[in-house]
Amino acid sequence: QPAPLRRDQRVRRGMARSFQINQLFAGMTPLETLGLAVSERLGRGSDWWRAAGTRDTIVDEIAEVAQRFRLTDVLDEPTASLPYGKQRLLEIAIAFASRPRVLLLDEPAAGVPEAERHEILTAVADLPRDVSVLLIEHDMDLVFSFADEITVLVNGALFAQGSRDAIAADPRVRAVYLGE
Repeated sequence: QPAPLRRDQRVRRGMARSFQINQLFAGMTPLETLGLAVSERLGRGSDWWRAAGTRDTIVDEIAEVAQRFRLTDVLDEPTASLPYGKQRLLEIAIAFASRPRVLLLDEPAAGVPEAERHEILTAVADLPRDVSVLLIEHDMDLVFSFADEITVLVNGALFAQGSRDAIAADPRVRAVYLGE
């Protein structure tokens, strides 16, 4: 049996993730953070500060990712000062900057004020269709507004699986998750 892949090896093979609790560089700006993420993917992580300011491909990609995740208005703000919803968007943007084929999102809207949740959901829903998103989420309204296919686990075991409509109509799921 082959040895498990290290995290960096999984990322290079096309899998990225965001965490339920942000793992951000609080003293950096989104511009610096995205510059580091893009530069690292391109093998230029050791000179990211130089690469971000002098290589048009990196600058252009930072701008594209920032626009996709609605971060252009806060690119130069310290990450620690950003509203929590923007921090969550930055976390997802960093993962997306690795150009994953599979993006794992662990409760992307957890703790985000209601007014900012729509921005996160829209950004995730607008991802290119060639990026598969595995969403771990307890907010069923968010799940039903986003997912095409849903797998329901109860106590760590498979409980139900199917389309959004099939899961919404399943009386067992409704009893467990919706209290009916």
